[in-house]
Amino acid sequence: MSSEGRGAAAPPPARRPLPGWVTAIHTVSRVLGVFSAGLIVLSVVVICQMVFVRAVLGQSSIWQTEFVTFSLVAATFLGAPYIQMTHGHVGVDVLPLILARRGRRLLHLAGATITLAFCLVFAYAAWPWWHEAWAKGLTTPSIWRARLWIPYLAVPVGLVWLCLQLVAEMVLVASDRQDPMGTPAGMES
Repeated sequence: MSSEGRGAAAPPPARRPLPGWVTAIHTVSRVLGVFSAGLIVLSVVVICQMVFVRAVLGQSSIWQTEFVTFSLVAATFLGAPYIQMTHGHVGVDVLPLILARRGRRLLHLAGATITLAFCLVFAYAAWPWWHEAWAKGLTTPSIWRARLWIPYLAVPVGLVWLCLQLVAEMVLVASDRQDPMGTPAGMES
């Protein structure tokens, strides 16, 4: 009797390649994740430089605090799609773990829809905010006078890409190509 007889579990579905648009979204999300990590590392270096300038050289800091603040905010928004893609966010998974596969999928799609709606509204509000800073040439009130459109751009760009990442994930989950918990379809326990 073959392993395909009665009582044998069906083999997991063959892994189909991801659609090109999903692969592109994942690639850009990875690039944004690496860029965000670089911003965090650069922020640490700038803070160390600021401490050295102030404590050892006895000079005042001019640009460091604003640079670090803007860099960490940019890292947060630009890194969000990567965190979503890798399921690196903090989550409570008690309910999804006790639900059957269909229930997990429905719960995930409902949560992702709410998240997508929030991010779309936030992105819609962020574009005019960025555009105003760009069109009016707004700068910070400090001696450094940083052009605000540069750090403000990270907010709408990160949110739009997060929305695209959410749509890609929702399509993969709805088409049963990815488990709602982030494992490939057929690989969960």
